[in-house]
Amino acid sequence: MIPSFRWFGPTDPIPLASVRQIPGITGVVSALYDVPVGEPWPRARLARLQEQIESAGLQFAVVESIPVHDDIKLRRRGRDRLIENYSQSICSMGELGIPVLCYNFMPVFDWMRTDLAMRLPDGSTALAYDDAALAAIDLSRGTGDLPGWATAYAGPALAALLAAYRDVDAERLWDNLAYFLERVAPVAEQAGVRLAIHPDDPPWPIFGLPRIITDAAALERVVGLVDSPANGVTFCTGSLGANPENDLPAMVRRLGARIHFAHCRNVLVTGERRFHETAHPSAFGSVDLHAVLSALRDIGFTGPMRPDHGRMIWGETGRPGYGLYDRALGAMYLQGLWEGLTR
Repeated sequence: MIPSFRWFGPTDPIPLASVRQIPGITGVVSALYDVPVGEPWPRARLARLQEQIESAGLQFAVVESIPVHDDIKLRRRGRDRLIENYSQSICSMGELGIPVLCYNFMPVFDWMRTDLAMRLPDGSTALAYDDAALAAIDLSRGTGDLPGWATAYAGPALAALLAAYRDVDAERLWDNLAYFLERVAPVAEQAGVRLAIHPDDPPWPIFGLPRIITDAAALERVVGLVDSPANGVTFCTGSLGANPENDLPAMVRRLGARIHFAHCRNVLVTGERRFHETAHPSAFGSVDLHAVLSALRDIGFTGPMRPDHGRMIWGETGRPGYGLYDRALGAMYLQGLWEGLTR
């Protein structure tokens, strides 16, 4: 297992020197966040980012992520050019020896929360989701005020994009994912890059948009679309754990070597399609991380693992979910569990 930590590049207020001071952390998860979606990543810029990470004594373990353009998800004209651009970025990763690419196939929106600072009983704050609160969000104003989403769409542009998805049901989205993977997975295999699709977060439809990477059957279907060792998944315990029907340890054992990356965090499910994030230890949430890591040990997992979102604690401010302190505590908890399971 490669203990890893997400870093948002040179503009991240958390310096790489602080990341390195977390005992055991050797891997960094990062990306080129300002490249327009659909454009190929400049190899020279990716190399400079890798050089920054390596000069701090760390390894560039995962690109998270290269966004998939909505025109690919919508099967629009021009998708082949966009897929070719995506393949060029994968080739650049391979040339630089960056081994894992985490990506997602969620329409329009990435991960979504309805509260970025829910106050917990201990005084910390955490990300939270409530389906009823989501239903009250007015999309006519665009995405500027939406928590959990970094790409800004003005109201008319968002309305046009949502209208384009009205004819895209779950099966059509599956077809479009298959088309994408049939073209990029062989490129990734040749380049030595492992693709790791991230589950939808939360794992159910939002705003009437289909979401398909939600449970065991979906993850097994993904790896079956292209039978290549390069075609795999990111196993995110928080995303999948928001649905109590998901048996996470069983899913790990069934997916086996197709798990290329692990996001390990905890959520507390408090109602139907309602949850909030918590401290990482199993005692605080609905996810039994001891059982999940036991399953990862049993399948011989050797890939990167990172604490995912954390609470904001000890007065820290900054990007919600991505403070230093609670994620550092999470990293130590995960390493302690792993040591206890593997020694």
